[in-house]
Amino acid sequence: MLTLSRVSRRYGGTVALDGVDFVVPENTYMSLLGASGSGKTTLLRLISGFEEPDAGEIAIDGERIDGKAPHLRDIGFVFQNFALFPHLTVAQNVAFGLRYSAVSPVRDEAEIAGRTQDALQLVGLDGFGHRSVSAISGGQRQRVALARTLVTEPRIVLLDEPLGALDANLRARMCDELKAIRERLGVSFLHVTGSETEALTMGDKVAVLANGRIVQSDTPDVLFSSPRNAEAARHLNAWNIFDAGLCGAASEAVRLAVRFDQIDVAPQGQVPSDRPHLSAKYLTGEFNGPTALAFFRSKDGTLMQVVDHLSCPRLPALVEGQSYDLHFAFDAARQFQEAV
Repeated sequence: MLTLSRVSRRYGGTVALDGVDFVVPENTYMSLLGASGSGKTTLLRLISGFEEPDAGEIAIDGERIDGKAPHLRDIGFVFQNFALFPHLTVAQNVAFGLRYSAVSPVRDEAEIAGRTQDALQLVGLDGFGHRSVSAISGGQRQRVALARTLVTEPRIVLLDEPLGALDANLRARMCDELKAIRERLGVSFLHVTGSETEALTMGDKVAVLANGRIVQSDTPDVLFSSPRNAEAARHLNAWNIFDAGLCGAASEAVRLAVRFDQIDVAPQGQVPSDRPHLSAKYLTGEFNGPTALAFFRSKDGTLMQVVDHLSCPRLPALVEGQSYDLHFAFDAARQFQEAV
């Protein structure tokens, strides 16, 4: 189990991480979701030992690792750009960590060959060992990078935006493969991403990092359906967040959040009396295959989104520039006492 306790990191006057408490349980695929500048790269660098925290503790299975050199932490790291050696073959890349480890390097060539072969077989690259890394696809290079990490049998594997350099089809396949590999190994993966879809798809648990803090850590279904605060909801890209005052509530300090798929649209003045509503101007629509997004602008300038599932359409015909009433059930709204 990886544990971060009150971990902070500053760069001059800029706070990158602010007293982070974070746990990656044993045998878990943990996704860490954060926007650019949220501190997620800093968090990885502190765990891996490329940087040290200004305050707090980092431990694996109760043993503190902050202050230790990176090669003494027993952590695997898969980089977004793969970081493979172009002059070495696939097998030589995978074997590198065994052969040149600073701690207990493997000298027995038969053991190196066997463990390398096992790692390549694990990631679906059996028979590729003799190839140059420049002669294989992006998805295959990603697997080589993963095999090079796994062959050393780390206690936890850190993945820094591991699917970011792949095309959409490869990303989908690698999602399934990464999860299957992790389950076979029984070690924990910490997968850092800026994609809410990727985080929810991959993680047994998902943590949201915003403004240098973990604002929520939950299972994907709980996080998606019940964000605890406005920051967590914003990162899911599925919730409209707006002032309660737009619906006639007394306090403008209260923020409401309603999911894109739980807002209905009606001509002005035709909202059922038992449903809260707000007025907004229709801007444009976006067709996404099985769904369509409708974009609105409320009176205070807030952008509102409504999703329509084309297998069961529920929105009226919309005219650009015309105002409508957006309405929703009382129990669809979450209420946050947070500033904008």
